[in-house]
Amino acid sequence: MSVHAVVSMVFSGLLAATLFAGDASTYRAFKIGMDVPAVTRITHTDPSQAKTVDRRPALIQQIEWHPDLFGGSPRDEAAKDVLFSFYNGVLYQIVVNYDRYKTEGMNPEDLIEAVSATYGPATLPVAANTPSPDAYASDRSETIKRWGDAECTVSLVRSGYGPSFGLIIVSNRLEPLARAATVEAARLDLQEAPQREIERRLEQAGDERAAQEKARRENKPRFRP
Repeated sequence: MSVHAVVSMVFSGLLAATLFAGDASTYRAFKIGMDVPAVTRITHTDPSQAKTVDRRPALIQQIEWHPDLFGGSPRDEAAKDVLFSFYNGVLYQIVVNYDRYKTEGMNPEDLIEAVSATYGPATLPVAANTPSPDAYASDRSETIKRWGDAECTVSLVRSGYGPSFGLIIVSNRLEPLARAATVEAARLDLQEAPQREIERRLEQAGDERAAQEKARRENKPRFRP
């Protein structure tokens, strides 16, 4: 076989894999990079319900969604809950927890086949006993397969607590920034904890003095020995 033929076959294989691969930045109607209002429109929730996890050095927010509560048949809905995480208002991570009873009897190969139907062949390597991403982390959880491209990574994970599975879609660019911001927020909280405790005690003392003064004003005119 000629070198030209080999190169042609390799190129054809790569092209076919690329064409078959799905968009690793999407999950159903959601897409990494969306803002909070866009996600809440799809989930039929109020943007004000977004939970603020950290405010500095970056704004980290989360929205939890239960698909079976918003249309569709609960009988057919495998996703028990979905957690959307935002970095400065931009969706950077989607964590899907599957109902263990909707995947009962299924082995990892069954789930890999189903996920591959959406995202194409699992092309990213997974070393033996690779820990799952922080979003689904536990001492015993593991990553089973990974899909993705330069922009996003999709991980099929298995929990260490019972036979349950999950899917995690992350932005390769924003997730490290969000993780670093979370670590820095924890450091700042620890550093400022003594001062906040002093301020809390001063505020509490002030509230107690104000309550005592209010009670004095009310009781003194009415008091009769």
